[in-house]
Amino acid sequence: MSVRPLRAPGRSFGIWAGAFRLDDRALVADAAAALEDMGYAALWYPGGLRRTFETAAVLLEATSRAVVATGIANIWVNPPTESAEAFARLDAAHPGRFLLGLGASHGPMVERSGLGRYERPLAKMRGYLDELDASATPVPPEDRIIGALGPKMLALSAERSLGTHPYLVTPEHTARIRAAVGAGARVMPEQGVVLDSDPVSARATAREALAMYLGLPNYVNNWLRLGFTEDDVADGGSDRLVDALFAWGTPEQIAARVRAHHDAGADHVCLQILGPPGELPLATARVLAAALLG
Repeated sequence: MSVRPLRAPGRSFGIWAGAFRLDDRALVADAAAALEDMGYAALWYPGGLRRTFETAAVLLEATSRAVVATGIANIWVNPPTESAEAFARLDAAHPGRFLLGLGASHGPMVERSGLGRYERPLAKMRGYLDELDASATPVPPEDRIIGALGPKMLALSAERSLGTHPYLVTPEHTARIRAAVGAGARVMPEQGVVLDSDPVSARATAREALAMYLGLPNYVNNWLRLGFTEDDVADGGSDRLVDALFAWGTPEQIAARVRAHHDAGADHVCLQILGPPGELPLATARVLAAALLG
C-alpha cells in the first residue's frame, strides 16, 4: 500500500487560510485548484462554530492531489461522533487526502462562546481521542493531528496521532518540538508571512494578526517558555517578538524562514499569507511558490 500523502517524513509546504471558509464556494474551489497547481501540498483552514467539514468537502472536490486539513477543529465545538462520521465520508470520497486537525482551543474563546467551562484540556483531548477510537467509523491515528504547544499535549500528539500542528511558533520552537516528539511524529507548523520589505508596514500587518493572540494565555506562556519577556508580549508585541513569529520581506527571505523550519525538523510548513480579511491572495501565493521551489 502506498503511503498516504503528507504522512511520511519530508519537506513540503502548504497554505493556511481562513478565507477557505468563505460562502462563495466557486471562488474557493477555483483558488484551491490554482494553489494545488502552484505546488502547495496541503490546504489548511481554521475550524469555527459552523461548517467545519463542509469546507473540507469544497476543497477536496476542487483538487486531486493536495491534502486538506483542519487547523484546527475545536474539540469543544465538534462532537467526536460527528468528526468521525465526517472523516469517514470525506476519506471514502477522497482516500488519504483529509487530515483531521484537532485542538483544545483556549479558555477565553471557549467560555466567551458559551461552549462550557474550559478546564483540563489535556484530559478533554485524551477523552476525545478515546471516543474517536471507539467510534463505529474510527479515525486512524495517522489521519489525525493535534495542535499542541506545551510538553504534555505534545507528548499526547506523538503517542495518539500523526504528530502536531503548532501555530505562531518560531524555527527555534520547531526544533524543540522535534526533540520532544521524536523522529516518528510529523511536525507541521503554521508560519505567518507578509510579502512586504518595509519594516514599518510589514510589522503593522503582522501586529494586526497577532493582536487577539496576545490575550490568550496558551500562546503567551509558550512564548515566555521560549525566552521572550513580559515586555515582549505587552503593547502589541515587541519588534523582536513580531520578527520571530512572522516572516516578512522578499520572497527569498520568506522562503529562507520556511527552510529554517524544515532544517529545525518540520516535515511540512503551512504559510498563512497576511492581508485584508476574506482575501485569497493567489498572486502572492504564486510568487512565494516560485521562491520555495527555486
